[in-house]
Amino acid sequence: MGSIFETQFAGLKLSNPIVASSSGLTDTVKKNKELDKAGVGAIVLKSLFEEQISKEAEILLKNSSYPEANDYILNYTREDAVNNYLKLITESKDACRVPIIASINCYNDSSWIDFARQIEIAGADALEVNILALNTNITDECESLEDIHLRIAKKLTEVINIPVVIKLSKYFSNLVKLVNNLTISGASGVVLFNRFYQNDIDLNNLQMTSGQVFSSHTAIADTLRWTGVISGKLPNVSIAASTGVHDWEGIVKCILSGASAVQLCSTLYQNGNDIIPQMKSNIEEWLQASNFSSISEIKGKLNYAGNASLYERIQFMKYFSNRD
Repeated sequence: MGSIFETQFAGLKLSNPIVASSSGLTDTVKKNKELDKAGVGAIVLKSLFEEQISKEAEILLKNSSYPEANDYILNYTREDAVNNYLKLITESKDACRVPIIASINCYNDSSWIDFARQIEIAGADALEVNILALNTNITDECESLEDIHLRIAKKLTEVINIPVVIKLSKYFSNLVKLVNNLTISGASGVVLFNRFYQNDIDLNNLQMTSGQVFSSHTAIADTLRWTGVISGKLPNVSIAASTGVHDWEGIVKCILSGASAVQLCSTLYQNGNDIIPQMKSNIEEWLQASNFSSISEIKGKLNYAGNASLYERIQFMKYFSNRD
């Protein structure tokens, strides 16, 4: 299916825009090799979580009777996790033809600088950074979370040469400004959006529980809106759309909104890797039926630049008040 699918994301040349998102689907070399064979354009490895490493270290520390061993335990836990991750990068690169993007989840900058260098040396084609932070304190300034993102992006891009991609949530006061500032800070692209752990409440047992694990089709609405707005306002920013993309139509919609790549996760869990060649075949058929020769022709065709008033619609009742 050749060049009709070729795209550029964050400086990487992809054979097609379908990217396997960071998840349990990308945590082994075997799984990554299968995704490569199925026809994805790139693979984002399962994230290494700073929070998880810290919790594992805490458990070991609680079981230790030797306070003087605390530093050793902390360093051992971290180094073991990092070494295993570096091995995953190297072996996935050897086994796969497509770009391999490393991924880290962090909530501060200082502890990940050396690790970022090791990721580059291990052969990762890019680094995706997912910053775990929420403004939950009444004294937090609205800008503090944005500042964390900018500081981490700047420090990482100062020490590594591979592209740094920032995966964002939609909970910011001005996404357009943040994305623009991230680009100024050195980020090569953004992913819109990450998906937080979903909370729910068990009414029978009166306790907090986990909510829906997979995203729904309706979740694509915010992805389309902000992909369209940011690509229209910042046409040189590289965007990967994520969350709510479950079928080939969703992929096409994201590209029409201005995405260069589209990350898939829930639909791969639910439908398996066989859905990837089906999606590519359906997209090719749609392009031909719509008289387009490649996805590059449709990228951003329906973004904010030509449809500002439609993207700015936020008053639900104004447009549906006559509906029974």
